[in-house]
Amino acid sequence: MTWSVGAGLEGKGVMVTGAAGGIGKEVAKAFSTTGARVMVVDLEQAAADSVLPELDGEGHVAVAADMTHIAGHEGLIRRARDELGSLYVLAHLAAVLRRRTSVDEITEDDWDFQIDTNLKAAFFLCRAAARSMVEQGRGGRIITFTSQGWWTGGFGGSVVYAASKGGITSMTRGLARTYGPNQITVNAVSPGQARTRMLMEGLNPAVLESMTKATPLGRVAEPEEIAGTVVFLASDHARFITGATINVSGGFLMY
Repeated sequence: MTWSVGAGLEGKGVMVTGAAGGIGKEVAKAFSTTGARVMVVDLEQAAADSVLPELDGEGHVAVAADMTHIAGHEGLIRRARDELGSLYVLAHLAAVLRRRTSVDEITEDDWDFQIDTNLKAAFFLCRAAARSMVEQGRGGRIITFTSQGWWTGGFGGSVVYAASKGGITSMTRGLARTYGPNQITVNAVSPGQARTRMLMEGLNPAVLESMTKATPLGRVAEPEEIAGTVVFLASDHARFITGATINVSGGFLMY
């Protein structure tokens, strides 16, 4: 085994969803340094295209896809296999947060929007990817994204987002049990506060200050500080890790 963080990923096909976002872009960039071929997936083609010039290596592609269009998942997976040569890794980061100031302000549409995007779409995309990996017969890696909210329950009006991320954690464990016999590992990354648009937009500065003070490292993470954990989970170093939720919160949570 080569002792680099991305051991075993050279030449492998990797799909990153939400890849134009703050953490997603850093994850795509990190995978590109390993010699993997990366499919950058985001909601808008222009956003996905904008990531490609920042990637190392060759063979990368950018694709626009709406994760809530479940019927399109199989085609997206086939396209990844065709254009990357194979699909060994799915890093699924695409998610939404609709922040409300209180639970009483949350509407049914708020619920459906976040649960459909964050949880329902995640299940069907991960299942489609796993089916493809089983068919290829060479194992694989699925990395989902939860949040510190899966443990804390979120704050005020973010309870629906937290519920969706709690579902991701349970789903990840179930998929790990299902696909383990096929040598497909399924793990979740759980960031704390990271300097992204999702966190910062509409967040009360007093709440951010309080969370930062409650973080032993005393600061908000930069997106690139999350990416290494994702690459590690996809690498040969993590081939005996599955069903885990990796806490990357600067000590905000400890478990």
